Amino acid sequence: MSTMLVVEDDRTIAEVVAYQLQREGHRATIASDGIEALERLREAAYDLVILDLMLPRLSGLDVLRMLRRDSATPVIILSARDGDADQVAALDLGADDYITKPFSIRQLLARVAAILRRRAPAPLDAIAASDAECEIVIDEESHEVRKRGEVIPLAPKEFELLAFLARRPNQVCSRDAALNAVWGYGYEGETRTVDVHIHWLRRKLEDDPAQPRYLVTVRQYGYKFVARPACEDQGARAAHAEALVPHEEAPAS
Repeated sequence: MSTMLVVEDDRTIAEVVAYQLQREGHRATIASDGIEALERLREAAYDLVILDLMLPRLSGLDVLRMLRRDSATPVIILSARDGDADQVAALDLGADDYITKPFSIRQLLARVAAILRRRAPAPLDAIAASDAECEIVIDEESHEVRKRGEVIPLAPKEFELLAFLARRPNQVCSRDAALNAVWGYGYEGETRTVDVHIHWLRRKLEDDPAQPRYLVTVRQYGYKFVARPACEDQGARAAHAEALVPHEEAPAS
């Protein structure tokens, strides 16, 4: 099940879009202005954002600009502005698609499905042959993590946290989002729990825990898993390390 954030100040449009997304098997959350959208994005990790441009308090372009500072979350612009300048500005800022109002809900759902397909990890059997070239392999079926072919023992919550971050490569996840996803909404612990587990993971996975390459801190926000960290050229070593995460089946649509 994918999670979507619908940022739209027209309540009727927002509710229709959210309802149709839920019918397709997704989870949908609504934000009615730009400030609320940023708050939602800090609280949880989303697989896709549907964003209006003309929003109260903070414009959609400003939301997109701030989101793109540290996140690669896909964004579909859904706006009444149909001029070339607006579309070019949104795409230049990193929007993945642009749909003008009035719009067809079927077209919107098709665009959503297309983006999710493009963003999905490759099936495990399609890339298993390259395991030997990958520095870190996260196998969710066997609950096993290997670094350069060596199995790295992880505690259950360490594995769940690593898998949660790795499913969103290069996307920043807040501590609250990680806490809710791994420990559950009913968990009464503090976000310090996430920091402690990240510390333990770095000690096990990073060559130098003091200078992490995979589990990177984004100040005042949270953490991100860097799937292909840049590394120094060391003889026959590849220019980029790779991290491999097995495919999870997409929700039925």
